[in-house]
Amino acid sequence: MYNLLVNGQLNIPDSKPLPDYENTTKMPHVIVADEAFSMSQHVMRPYARRNLDIKKRLFNYRLSRARRFVECTFGILANKGRVFHTAIMLDPDFVKDIVLAACVLHNFVRVRDGYQFEDTLTSPMENIEVIGTGGSCTAAKNIRNVFADYFTSPAGCVPWQYNMI
Repeated sequence: MYNLLVNGQLNIPDSKPLPDYENTTKMPHVIVADEAFSMSQHVMRPYARRNLDIKKRLFNYRLSRARRFVECTFGILANKGRVFHTAIMLDPDFVKDIVLAACVLHNFVRVRDGYQFEDTLTSPMENIEVIGTGGSCTAAKNIRNVFADYFTSPAGCVPWQYNMI
């Protein structure tokens, strides 16, 4: 996946402006990441945790919240299917079908059996080695700054966010 991303072959949707924001710069769709990943135009990581102003702390919180949501969702899926406990060495189109089938099956079971609290109990994703070559490119930092500005603007702000940092 990393090679597809770097070579522009991952089939990420085209950039578009953020909703209801006065800054009409077209923003790329991004993958949320943590400090283990190098930042790029399509991979967002938090600001370094030193001397953060409110805007940067808020960006880190919102990024972390999105990442936790993805990790929990994947954890629920992995708890239901052992196929997700290891790398799937199959054609990407077939892997997409496996993931979609698992989601449909999960939704069917939820409708049939109702919500089960133990389905949400997941272990954290395993730690991985740091990837990348160090410094982030200026374009990626500018993209992160626009997202940070958006999260503190009336268009991107959510009412409870300042209580969380």
